[in-house]
Amino acid sequence: MTASADARALYAAAEAAAHRPTPHVPCHACANGATILADRPDGAVVRHGDAVAKSHAPDTDPGALDTRVAVAAHLLLAGILLPPLAPPVPAARPVTTWPYGAPVDPADPEAAPWEEAAALLARLHAVDPAALPGPLPPMRGPAKAARALARMAAAGADLSAAEPVLRAWRALPAWARDEVRAPGPSYLCHGDLHLGQLVRHPAPTGPWQLIDIDDLGLGDPAWDLARPAAWYAAGLLPPDTWTRFLDAYRAAGGPAVPPDGDPWPLLDVPARALTVQTAALALAKSTAERRELDEAERAMLASCVRIAALPPELARDPSS
Repeated sequence: MTASADARALYAAAEAAAHRPTPHVPCHACANGATILADRPDGAVVRHGDAVAKSHAPDTDPGALDTRVAVAAHLLLAGILLPPLAPPVPAARPVTTWPYGAPVDPADPEAAPWEEAAALLARLHAVDPAALPGPLPPMRGPAKAARALARMAAAGADLSAAEPVLRAWRALPAWARDEVRAPGPSYLCHGDLHLGQLVRHPAPTGPWQLIDIDDLGLGDPAWDLARPAAWYAAGLLPPDTWTRFLDAYRAAGGPAVPPDGDPWPLLDVPARALTVQTAALALAKSTAERRELDEAERAMLASCVRIAALPPELARDPSS
């Protein structure tokens, strides 16, 4: 893969972070050189030894990013969020630096840390926002969903495929479409929870921690459970895995759902929003790449078709 200019610009930042003496990252692997971990239009991630440098999107709010990084560095988040190595570096694309953590192995789905992810979310949601640096920005989950719809439209996705996605989107309440503030109390939320947001630190066998603070902020904690809930509803996450995840969250005292009983009334709207977001991105990507939807993408689109056809009260039931 040829590195973009954005990725190449991160090499020096990653190398400098690897050589910076810190209590978090011993500099014993600097000789390994730089490795591109991600190189996308919205940002790149480069590793050098035990340090990682990440560039953020050009439209990133510098003040909000500073606050999010400061929250990740706060003692109340120790063992929950991976701590940064330094404050953000201002630039056209702001740069942050982090310790390297070992990611989830995609080739070993049976070992996926669903319970650990749930417990981390419960601990994150329990942190008192008033004790953290602020003002805390809103959790950006609904904003990401709205951007996915815009991306689908910009890609020129087939209208017949996009129509049920649009109908399901229009059926969501305004707060889930990022048009108004979410009702109810706000909790500290991750905003974009999936298995790619967990790493072991120190690598490779340290405890699991959450990464990626781009969407961190105040909002409805049910949003952080919405992606696995949507996968379960679409038949992509086995029922026993969903149950293990939900039980672990409840056992850790997570506030997003009641401690027992049916969680779906509180998960319904966020799960539908994540279903729409995922389907919209699938149509945008498949259109841009001129390919057919894969099996998982078809399942999410089918969920949108089902959601769009159901009255709101029936959309609560993931087995319908």
